[in-house]
Amino acid sequence: MRKLHHFGIPVTNPVAGETHNDELHLFCTDVAASPNKIEFLRFEKGCPFPELVQTMPHIAYEVESMDEELKDAKLIYGPFIPVPGMTVAFIEEEGIPVELDYFS
Repeated sequence: MRKLHHFGIPVTNPVAGETHNDELHLFCTDVAASPNKIEFLRFEKGCPFPELVQTMPHIAYEVESMDEELKDAKLIYGPFIPVPGMTVAFIEEEGIPVELDYFS
């Protein structure tokens, strides 16, 4: 079962409160600090995310099983571990990126 986690919005200008992820070459804001569950993402050259993720907003869901969610899914990036205890994968559904988040 999926549970709404956040909405990801690509931006091109700095956003207050953003932090840098050296490994992924991107800046992002903290979802927990947004009353609307928004994560702003600003991508640098060298970011490994596909163009679809870098150019279109995405919806992110917390999932109970990454393996089950990825069965028959159109995987476009991942899975990867951005922080300890969290596994993330991006899939494509209805022509948009969808982020799947599994917390162990």
